[in-house]
Formats: sequence, structure tokens, C-alpha cells
Amino acid sequence: MLQTIDPKYQLPSRKHFATVALPNLYNKTRATVAEQMQNVVYYSTTTDLWSSRTTHPYLSLTVHFIDGEWALRGMCLQTSYFPDDHTGEVIAQGLQDSLASWKLREDRLVCMTTDSGSNMIKALRLTEWPNLQCFGHRLHNAIMNGMKDPRIDRAIGVCKKVVSTFSFSWKKRRDMAVVQAELGLPSHNLITESLTRWGSRQLMVERLLEQEKAIAQVLGADKKSRHLVPTWQDIDVLESINKAVSPLKEFTDALSGEAYVSVSYLKPVIHLLSNSLLQPEEGETELTKQIKSNILNYLNNKYNDPVTQELLDMASLMDPRFRTTYIADDQVDGIKKRAVTELMSLSTEKSKSQPGTSVQDLHQEEAAEPVTKKKKTLASFFKNKTPTVSSTSLSEQDKIEAELSSYLLSSETDPETDPLQWWKLHEANFPRLSYLAKKYLSIPATSAPSERVFSTGGNIVTCQRACLKPEAVDRLVFLAKNL
Repeated sequence: MLQTIDPKYQLPSRKHFATVALPNLYNKTRATVAEQMQNVVYYSTTTDLWSSRTTHPYLSLTVHFIDGEWALRGMCLQTSYFPDDHTGEVIAQGLQDSLASWKLREDRLVCMTTDSGSNMIKALRLTEWPNLQCFGHRLHNAIMNGMKDPRIDRAIGVCKKVVSTFSFSWKKRRDMAVVQAELGLPSHNLITESLTRWGSRQLMVERLLEQEKAIAQVLGADKKSRHLVPTWQDIDVLESINKAVSPLKEFTDALSGEAYVSVSYLKPVIHLLSNSLLQPEEGETELTKQIKSNILNYLNNKYNDPVTQELLDMASLMDPRFRTTYIADDQVDGIKKRAVTELMSLSTEKSKSQPGTSVQDLHQEEAAEPVTKKKKTLASFFKNKTPTVSSTSLSEQDKIEAELSSYLLSSETDPETDPLQWWKLHEANFPRLSYLAKKYLSIPATSAPSERVFSTGGNIVTCQRACLKPEAVDRLVFLAKNL
């Protein structure tokens, strides 16, 4: 068709796209992202390590911040080739170089969300950056820790063998479809556990229990596979596992979003787990109670760190839906003092760079409006005069404390309310606190943004494109996530 429209037109070659078009598009997009990042006061990040199909190691870095329109923004800054040893020292240097390449100030980094790997924890300790360990990883580890029992090991082993038998036999799957139709069961395939996928064990167990009758009928019809039919003891153990773990499966997905605030939910979720979902119930088996107890003890132990608690308390305080509801009574005053101290520090910093300004001036620059002198009416002379305290007579600390008190005493917010939309509407009422809201509500509760970067990378480095250079992979992933 192109030859018909314009016989002289030469279609650009593959080399042109690889060496000219894509690099130009990458440079243009990178400049746009860098320009947007220049106006960001506070930002949070996530990072993780990943190996591609070609076993090339990469280090991802995503950045998250709340913009002037109170929208939570997330960007992938880079997926850099990382061939060095994955020690804490090397990772720390790599992360510092990454921030420096984007001219991001380390003192403006609110928090970096990572997995629970010892090398990542050490890297953040060396850099002295605030660190929040991924809730998804911690919940997954808590569940795996809660299932350390010989009875569970046997039942899960049987479950895996059953799933494997159907996965590698088309005849079994065919027979399974027929039996499902006869028994009126959903036409679902069995699910294989993946050790690196959060919640996959519970999904495998739940699906096997759903298809228990069909599995028993199909396997029992073949004398070679009859021994794989789960016993009633195995089914009891699997039901105990499902009863204990099934209420937790929704939390990881709900807290892994990037377009909405997630970090302030951690305190309410932990409170809900401790006081409701993981509490023993009447009629439950001893194994179910034991699993619940093990999971709860693991989570309480991991979130008992004072630094992490303080970070989560600040995030909860800045969420108008929760405020001090889930903060321990003996910690409320300390969290209030920290909020005041942070705002005073920000005000002092701004005053040094621009004398005569306060933290409120960081929030917005008020446009001067012409004052129109109006003629007084007769009635105006008889209005009651209400004595007011001049704002100029209050110190900056007094203003901050008054604003915080007013915020905490304001009307309760519907739990379904978007906290960012609430702050957008009430920004003018709480101009100083809005800075803390933008600071702490930008933190991701999980490292899922980095995991999604690797999913994108897996779609790019396929079997047909296994020879892509690391520089090309970085450019393509960057464009795929930021265009």
C-alpha cells in the first residue's frame, strides 16, 4: 500500500529504530521524567533484584510521589545491569549511584520499600535510608513459617503430586473435564504452587479442595494413579490450612496497588489480623489454631521494631480515615511531637534559604489580589466586634500545633473516602500538615512496583529476543513503564 501511495518512500530499517528512533524517544522521555522530578519535595522508592531469561542480573528502581494535584504518581527510573556480587555494600553503592544519576537528594527520600533479603536490609542500613520491608513478602514468610508441621508437609506433598499428575497428562485433564460436568463442578484447572508467588500455596490447596470429588474419581479409575488419591487425613489437614489462611489472601493484592495510598493501611490490617481474623474460633481444629498463632506471632515480632512502628504511625496519622485510631495510646503524644518537629525543621530549612518564609509558603504562593475599598454601610457600625488573636502574634510552632489540633478534631471521614481527594479538598485548611501527608502517604506498602517492572522485562527479554543488550533492555523497560 505504501508503494501505491508513494513509490519513493523508503520504510525505515530495523537498524534505524534500534540506533536512532528508540534512543531519541528514550532521551526525550527521560528528560520529561527528570523535569517532573525536579518539582518533587519528598519521594519514596522501591527496589529489587531480578535475573532475566538470559540469567543477566538487573537492579530495578521505581519512584513514587504525590504531585500538586494530589495524584499518586509512580515511575520506573531504571532497570540497570548489575553483574557485581549482590552483597549489601555493592547494592548500597548501586542504589546511591542510581539516585545520583537522577539528581535525587538522599535527604528527601522518605522510605525505600524492599523485600526481606539480608543483602537488601544491609544495603539500606549502610546508606542509613529509612526502610520498610514489603508487607507481601512478610505475610508470605509468616504463612510459610506458620505451616512448619510434619502433617502439613505430608499433605502438601500429596497435593503437589496430584497437581503434577494432571499437569503432565492430557488424558487425565480430559477425564477431569468430563467428571466436572457430571458432578456440576466448575471447569477449573488445578493450580501449581510457586515458591516465589505470594499466596500460591493457599490457591493450590483451595482449588484441590474444590475439585476433591472429581480428582478422587479420575485418579481412582486408574490403578496406576489410585495411590495418589488424598486420604481423609490429608483432606482434614488441607481444610485446616485453608480455614486458617484463606482470609489473608486478599490483603496482599489490596496492598500492592500503585494508584492509591497503601502504607496507611498497614496498621489497621495488622490490628484486624491480631484482633479478629487470626484469633481462634469455636469449632476450629487444633491445627488451624496453631497455624493462626504461628502467623500472628511472626507478624507481631517483625513489626515490633520501634523505627518501623513510628513510620507506620506517621502514615496512619496523616490518613484522615484513621488519624490516631490505630496508634497506641502511650505513643500518640510522641507522634504528635514528631509531626511538629518535622514541620518546624522544614520551616527552619526554608527560612535559611529564603528569609522571611514559613512552612506554609512552601505549600503555595498566594497571588496578591487588588484590594477594593468599599463604602461602609450604616449597619456596619452596629455589628458586634469579636476579639480575635492576630496570627502574627503566634509563633510558627504555635501555628503548627493549632493546625494539628484542628485536624485531629475535625469531623470523622468515611472509610471509603480517598485520602488524597480529602487532602485536595482540605489543603487550604491544613497547609502545613499537607506537606507531611504528601511525604508519608507516598510510601508503597509492598515492593510490587519493582516486581511489575520485572514482569515487563520478562515480556521484553523473550526467547526470540534473548540477545538484547542490557542497555537496550533498560531503555525498553523504561519506555514501556513511562510512556
